[in-house]
Amino acid sequence: MNTLKVVDYIVKWLKDYAENSKMNGFVIGVSGGIDSAVSSMLCAKTGFPVICIEMPIHQAENQISRAKEHIENLKKRFPNVRSTFFDLTNVFDTFKNQDIWNNDNPQLNISLANTRARLRMTTLYYFAGLNNYLVAGTGNKVEDFGIGFYTKYGDGGVDLSPIADLLKSQVYAIGKFLEVPKSILTAAPTDGLFGDHRTDEDQIGASYDELEWAMRMNDLKKSSQDFVGREKFVFDLFLKLNNTNKHKMIPIPICKIPKNILN
Repeated sequence: MNTLKVVDYIVKWLKDYAENSKMNGFVIGVSGGIDSAVSSMLCAKTGFPVICIEMPIHQAENQISRAKEHIENLKKRFPNVRSTFFDLTNVFDTFKNQDIWNNDNPQLNISLANTRARLRMTTLYYFAGLNNYLVAGTGNKVEDFGIGFYTKYGDGGVDLSPIADLLKSQVYAIGKFLEVPKSILTAAPTDGLFGDHRTDEDQIGASYDELEWAMRMNDLKKSSQDFVGREKFVFDLFLKLNNTNKHKMIPIPICKIPKNILN
């Protein structure tokens, strides 16, 4: 990958999109992870105004500190960047405490995790609406088009996705090139949606390097029978997640009514 050319291409793409859509800038959620760090820096490099928003919900302290470190570094380097800290913990707790019926529901934790992401999406669009800004996404190619590792209408609810055609390893390469803080580059990836220290690998069952390999093998039309051991496990896991989360990666199904019964 020609990192400089990729960075320049994405920055120009962001600028052109904002200009053509007559929007004034970008809003982006910053979590303390590599994807949001790279995405926010690419937005900053456009010269358009950028609002970086921290939205903790019972967040681990190290995630908050990494986000603060990145944002402060970003504001020092780019005068077009400003930030706000919008603690959603009380909002989330109020929402959660309204439901007295589902405490024993086995889907409760995952539903609450998705609720966190959707509260953040709502907050981003609130600030976007106030300023006529675009909401910039932070999903990478493995998450968005490989295994669907994001929340529908949560972190998947954005106006544009600057790094969604980049593998996780490529995002890290750009992060190093852009001098993202070392604390972020070395931190284990996590979506931070469960209020604990579980990593993405803990949730998924495979590392991003393994998932990238599985994506390549799938593109090469390999089948499960081509592999054994750990490789077979990872490949089967990738296929399972890709199939299960396909509904996130395709347009919303529309019931098309035949014209002969409409007229």
